[in-house]
Amino acid sequence: MPVAQLKTVIPVVFLFLFTGAKAQVNNEVIRWLNQQKVAIYGRISQYDNQQYNLLTNQTRVALTADKQAARLLDADWQISTRMNWLSGKPGAADLTVTFRCTGGQLRQASVSVDVDVSGWSEKNYVLLPAAAYNGNRYAWRRLRYSPKLYEVQDIGPDKPIILTDVPKLSESGGFSRIQERSGSLSTPAVGFRSDSAQKGLWMLTQQGNSLGDYGINIAESRDRQKATISITSPIVRELYNYMNCDARHATWDQPKDFDKGDEVSITFRLYGFDAPDIQTVFDKLTTIRSDLSEPTRLNNTLTYAECMRTLEQKFNEKNFVPSSGYYAVGLRENFLQDWQIGWTGGMISTYPLLFAGNAQTRQHVLRNFDWLFPNGISPSGFYWDMGKDGTVWYGGDIRKPHTGNWHLIRKSGDAVYYIIKQFMLMEKMGIQVKAAWKEGNRTVCEALVKLWVKNHQFGQFVDSQTGEIRVGGSSSGAIIPAALALAAQYYQQPHYLDVARQAADYYDENFTRKGIACGGPGDALQNFDSESAYSLVESYVTLYEATGDKRWLDAGQRAARQFASWVVSYDFNFPTTSLFGKMGIRSAGAVYANTQNKHGAPAMCTFSGLGLLKLYRYTGDTLYTTLLRDIAHNMPQYLSHPTRLLGQQPPGFMNERVNLTDWEGLDRIGEVFPMTTWAETSLMLTTIEIPGLYVQPDKSYFVAFDNVQVLTKADTKKQLTLQLTNPTPVQAEVSVLEEGGKTIGMLGENALYGSRKVTLKPGESKIVTFTK
Repeated sequence: MPVAQLKTVIPVVFLFLFTGAKAQVNNEVIRWLNQQKVAIYGRISQYDNQQYNLLTNQTRVALTADKQAARLLDADWQISTRMNWLSGKPGAADLTVTFRCTGGQLRQASVSVDVDVSGWSEKNYVLLPAAAYNGNRYAWRRLRYSPKLYEVQDIGPDKPIILTDVPKLSESGGFSRIQERSGSLSTPAVGFRSDSAQKGLWMLTQQGNSLGDYGINIAESRDRQKATISITSPIVRELYNYMNCDARHATWDQPKDFDKGDEVSITFRLYGFDAPDIQTVFDKLTTIRSDLSEPTRLNNTLTYAECMRTLEQKFNEKNFVPSSGYYAVGLRENFLQDWQIGWTGGMISTYPLLFAGNAQTRQHVLRNFDWLFPNGISPSGFYWDMGKDGTVWYGGDIRKPHTGNWHLIRKSGDAVYYIIKQFMLMEKMGIQVKAAWKEGNRTVCEALVKLWVKNHQFGQFVDSQTGEIRVGGSSSGAIIPAALALAAQYYQQPHYLDVARQAADYYDENFTRKGIACGGPGDALQNFDSESAYSLVESYVTLYEATGDKRWLDAGQRAARQFASWVVSYDFNFPTTSLFGKMGIRSAGAVYANTQNKHGAPAMCTFSGLGLLKLYRYTGDTLYTTLLRDIAHNMPQYLSHPTRLLGQQPPGFMNERVNLTDWEGLDRIGEVFPMTTWAETSLMLTTIEIPGLYVQPDKSYFVAFDNVQVLTKADTKKQLTLQLTNPTPVQAEVSVLEEGGKTIGMLGENALYGSRKVTLKPGESKIVTFTK
């Protein structure tokens, strides 16, 4: 049957109602849905799999009664609906729709629940967590990985955001639909804010059902007056599914053959809320993201102390280049795995090695500083982007002739930020900070200030020779306000702080308040990403510490709630035959990379999450410690170790992939390949910046971030007594950060240096008492 002849919606008057059963549809919910301009439909679809799941037949039923009948071709169906208010949560309704084939057969088919929204507009903000921000409704270019802008008209400081070919709603009035697999989203949900009504709606569901992962879609009508949010089982993406940089890859989804007696249910929840601004969409998500998932479980695999010991050994044996005296970011099999100043390692990796390394490691770090200065600074005053063999410096990505001098600006920001942390640490340790190091890093600070004063933005890529912005319009430099705030303190240069404030204002106005962050990775054009989203958290919080101005604390909280949308909120059911399925990997806390590279990652690239702990300290909101615990506690499970090798990865290797979806192929879900990545540096940072145990005795509050178990043994007016147990096969040295009193001061940098530690042998327990 041609698509033009597809069956229309069955009129309600023709529905066969099973009145003998107990009513399951709540009329109050129906009225509430009508007020939200929402209608719920059951849909049955048939496809031609040989034509790449071309839609051939379809019928829809408006779900307004307990049991209703439908027919498609020779198959009869009963659709049962349960629809009830959620107790204790106003404006929230639970729905379960069950499709049962009561007669005949239907080949190559799926069933769906459609949430139709009328009164729609292209101005509505649409969020699919980790998959689409503002619906990905931006200009785009079809470019191969690793994409760089190529056309002359796209290059310059004042160009709009440009994405690669990712799933997106149309920005130009054409066909507009996003088809996703549930695992492509950090939380299986779709939310939006109506620009005209200033109301919002979230549709929250689960990973899937007995037929596997759900398909989660949103489509807009031609006139943009209506949108439909859909959950489909089994997942059937019509014509195309996404692979890296290609939203037009031929679909491989397999529809189901339904026979009499087959039954499938789809469960979801709808939340309505007031939405005066875009931020409320994220605020609501943070309160509901785990509502339909089973309680997550923390994996106790390796202690922080053992992770740091393993990684220190690996970095000294595999990454350090003794002939030149620097730590490569990888194994130097190509220039990308040799030297990068920031983003994936470089002067980020030296920080934890200096902090926790042995005497030899610290000497390696000091050699790294001697090697970097002054040769590591380009003619523009920024750091050289990359290098190889210890003597060759690159301004940018040499794989494309026109980008050979394109410096990713966040790399200089990363370097300044982490180098100043190391200068401060060296002074605590009694290590001389050489004048050449100080002046070299200050040169880069001045280049950043000059860039801002001239352009009132930092751009994404700047020319390493001239300092001119080659590609602008992103939040790639999101860490720079934090870097300049620290630089203002260290160098006693107030104008650095002035620029930091101005830049943070720019990012807040043009990105955070618009619900977007982009340009952090160097390999994803300006697709939205978790890296710059989290960098904004660090910058806003660092500015709050530097100024005491609560506007930055507010901005930090807003940015953190947006960053939370990138963090996996549930434990994914990996295929039982996959590596992660066999290893019992818990996906909660994995951080999605960006909307192009659709994999979760073990951590934030490349941070510890300290900004989240600081936010808890200054606000008392446990959202931040809960989020950080999920990330930081589960991170060690991804490190290959002699006691727990991950596939073919050697000890000390930590792949960046936590694949919950098929962007690299169905066979890559739950799999990794042997590769050393930036995730190792993030784990090292976590071991030195995040306490193994955080305690506020006066509040009887504690969080174990390390892989140890902590129980309350006694809690009196004067003391809090805890029992710490090491359930892992390796020794623990648990760093403790204890705080109390009515006022919590600014934490600053290197707070754990010289901190109290509790040593635990494998299986050992100890009692620790804290005074209130």
